[in-house]
Amino acid sequence: MRLAVVFDTPYSGWGHPEHEAQMEREVAAWKVDEPEMEYQVAHALRERGHQVRLLSVGNDLQYLVRCREEWAPDLVFNGAEAFRGNAALAYFGIQVPGFVSYRLHEKVQTEPDLKFALFVMPLQADGSAGIAQASVVQDFASLAERVAFVQERFGQGVIAEEFVDGRELYVSVIGNDDAREILPIIEMVFDKRKTRPEERIATRFAKWDEAYRERKGIRNVIARPTSKAVRERIWETCRTAYRALWLRDYARLDLRLTPDGQIWVLEANANPFISYGHDMANSRKGGNGVLRFHPAHRRCGDSSI
Repeated sequence: MRLAVVFDTPYSGWGHPEHEAQMEREVAAWKVDEPEMEYQVAHALRERGHQVRLLSVGNDLQYLVRCREEWAPDLVFNGAEAFRGNAALAYFGIQVPGFVSYRLHEKVQTEPDLKFALFVMPLQADGSAGIAQASVVQDFASLAERVAFVQERFGQGVIAEEFVDGRELYVSVIGNDDAREILPIIEMVFDKRKTRPEERIATRFAKWDEAYRERKGIRNVIARPTSKAVRERIWETCRTAYRALWLRDYARLDLRLTPDGQIWVLEANANPFISYGHDMANSRKGGNGVLRFHPAHRRCGDSSI
């Protein structure tokens, strides 16, 4: 088999030949000092007759992806523990809800190792299609019922993720590399006198039905003030997610901000609507007060990743 061993390294500019030579040196001196873990793994695999490629992660993830695409390994052994010397960046340090997914026709047979309530939605729909008050389920029986409904109604797989209670924020990012710009944050505000906590989600009605929005006191506005520390964490989270997902030019990230100041990334929209009256255009305009809602766009949605 063609096997790749991926690991983080302090050696700048080293490719497979340099690491292979270092592996041979360290293996030869094993009685004196134990070789690095990645070299032990690669050596053992090579001894078993496999083709092995040593792929190190320095400061450039593009190199890693390019090597993977060119060499096309059958299996990857991941030994990376940090990125740019920071162990927290091995997983980018971004909080996302715990989740489980179900293929089309796959039944919910066991209770997932997640904390209820769960939020159930189609895997590939957009514009909040398939999202309603019934999407928030409180127990195993309701989860199984909702998953089966979404599979039958939309003919696709389903994702169920832990429900995060908090403020619904939309953060638009424009530009690339060091020229990335974070636009003013948009917030979907729910009148607490007219809605229960579990109703404060971006359902299809909450997004596109003007009468429902009026009745429930739902508005899309420039986000209410937050502390400087929270704003900085939001900006850093969005910049990191934008880079980690290889987004470019423009995108919108949907967040939840919990009452204790925790930031959760719910979704990254790689191709959000940028037309007049939508969140990204309103954010760029940076207006004050209630943003104009356009029912003519009610059949449109976001293309999401």
